[in-house]
Amino acid sequence: MFNYLSQIWNSKDLRNKILFTIGILVIYRIIAHVTVPGANIEGLRAMSAKNELLDMFSLLTGGSTENFSIVLMGISPYINASIIIQLLTVIVPKLEALSKEGEQGRKRINAYTRWLTMPLAFLQSYGMIILLNSQTQIPIIENITDPLSIIPVMLTISAGTLLLVWLGELISEKGIGNGISLIIFASIISNVPQMVGQGLFLAQEDESKLIPFAITVLISIILVTIVILVTEAQRRVPITYAGRGVKSSSNQSFLPIRINQAGMIPIIFAVALISFPGIIGQFLTRATSPWLQEFGGSLTTLFQPNTSLYMMFYFTLVVAFTYFYVSITFNPEQVAENIQKRGGYVPGVRPGKQTSDYLKLISNRLTLFGALFLAFIAISPILLQYLFRSTAMGAVPLIVSGAGIIIIVGVVLDLIRQINAQLVMHDYKKFY
Repeated sequence: MFNYLSQIWNSKDLRNKILFTIGILVIYRIIAHVTVPGANIEGLRAMSAKNELLDMFSLLTGGSTENFSIVLMGISPYINASIIIQLLTVIVPKLEALSKEGEQGRKRINAYTRWLTMPLAFLQSYGMIILLNSQTQIPIIENITDPLSIIPVMLTISAGTLLLVWLGELISEKGIGNGISLIIFASIISNVPQMVGQGLFLAQEDESKLIPFAITVLISIILVTIVILVTEAQRRVPITYAGRGVKSSSNQSFLPIRINQAGMIPIIFAVALISFPGIIGQFLTRATSPWLQEFGGSLTTLFQPNTSLYMMFYFTLVVAFTYFYVSITFNPEQVAENIQKRGGYVPGVRPGKQTSDYLKLISNRLTLFGALFLAFIAISPILLQYLFRSTAMGAVPLIVSGAGIIIIVGVVLDLIRQINAQLVMHDYKKFY
């Protein structure tokens, strides 16, 4: 371990990238504690501790909801914009053509995503301000019906989202790792000390809470181990390349197809969407129309995180987004064509369409297991809390949610791969 850290430190480029990334994340955590000027957050903090829906939404904002921070929305508008653009990529032929143009096409699509983020952030900020203001006894923002009062706040929060997107892109460009994923990672990790502290405090006040807290810690460790094993698991499809030399027979290699091909992306998309029905329901309960109030109350009740409908909807969203994301990122026809162009073939399978169908069959089967695994991990902490509540042990705060575990593991493994790749490049440069 010491030698590994020493190698990282001795690589100047890698060291600078890591320090730059850490610096940006520190800036983000400082910004997350900057409250919108003029906001009264005393009532908001008390309400956030009791509202499970807002607590779920805070997964992507790193506690900025409780602080009514200038980055109140986190990067959720950017995630929503990404979902919309990816859906349009399947529907709109022009965007589909752009997605197949390589790096240049991806840059254009990313530009469209950023442009869409601003209006979404502006609209979403209005909804969140109204919702949070309506949930507290003391108004967070005074004169909320006055455009001169609310529009500056909306612009501030929207600018905060764009600032986070810019910081994430700086990390991706000049640092190491995926910047957006690292910001979400930092948001989740920042809540861990607070959760551990709450669990220890409850165990100190009531010894009966010690057993569920210890079980929660143990299950979290087991889930992290399982997630790592499944994330790294892959099916190796043998590929044979004909030798070019006279005496050379063949060259055997493998095409690795992971069980969890989508990584943490379906979880991020699902978390971004699953929180909205309940939040919209809470917003509608303050409407003047009786049927809207009733409809909002029904949404709030049905989409509480401890309800069966919530878990079923969450489970289905994760599975659906997994299949959707894999269908975009893994193209069996293109892979089969590339194998054939390089003079390769799968033993026992004809090149071309049969190879494409064979790879598609393998991918679909692995995606099924991967999607079910992701969905189970996502809802397992909710099931655990339900089990604790149904027994005499009582509930304790979770250290990390199932979605948080998958995001943390995915980001850390990706970081390790990129660091190892940078170390290999550093060693190669010694020979030049």
